[in-house]
This record gives sequence, structure tokens and C-alpha cells, in this order.
Amino acid sequence: MQKKQEVSLSLRDLVIEGMLEKKAVDITVMDLKGVKNAVADYFIICSGNSDTQIDAISDAIEEIVYKNSSQHPWKKEGRQNKEWVLIDYVDVVAHVFNQEKREFYAIEELWGDAVTSVIKS
Repeated sequence: MQKKQEVSLSLRDLVIEGMLEKKAVDITVMDLKGVKNAVADYFIICSGNSDTQIDAISDAIEEIVYKNSSQHPWKKEGRQNKEWVLIDYVDVVAHVFNQEKREFYAIEELWGDAVTSVIKS
């Protein structure tokens, strides 16, 4: 169990690094480990200011995670629309939103029991 938690923490930090590298805004880390029936250990949510930035953030996440852990995402969705890109590493899920869609879906409110922290960019 300890090893899984270490991997989740490392993966969480790599996803955050990718977001910060491309100047993502409003980075929020949701620790879901204590939430009953949670689908992952962490949700990491950020916003991009343009389609180009959303692409760059998504690419940076995948590149940094692969370079440091040799992990490919289990699943990716939303790259064509560039409104909400989801990059799923099973225990850690990255959400890259445009601001309008982030406000509409309000994931932070859906998982209100999660321990939430904001990363200063």
C-alpha cells in the first residue's frame, strides 16, 4: 500500500510540474483518498487561457510524466474540442479546462469532501 501511495504522490507532482511549466492558471489539487467511492487518489485541475495553451499544458503533462516515470496515460479525452482535456493515469487524473467549461462543470464542488489545495503559479 505504501508503494502505491508513493507512486500516486510522485505522479501528482509530475502532473503539477507539467501544468506549471506551461503557466496553467488556477491549479487545484483534490486529494480524494479519503472520499468514499472515489475514482482516483488525486484530481488535478487547471485552466488555460487559449486553445494553444490548453494543448501546450496537456502535452507538457504527458511529456514530463513519461520522461520521469515511463508512464503513458491510461485514457485521454477532449483533445479535439480543447474545452476540457482529461488525462487519466488511473490513480491521478489531470483536467485541463478552458475557464468557461471549468465554471460550468464545477468539479471542485462535485467532490466537496476532498481535501483541496491551490498551487500558486
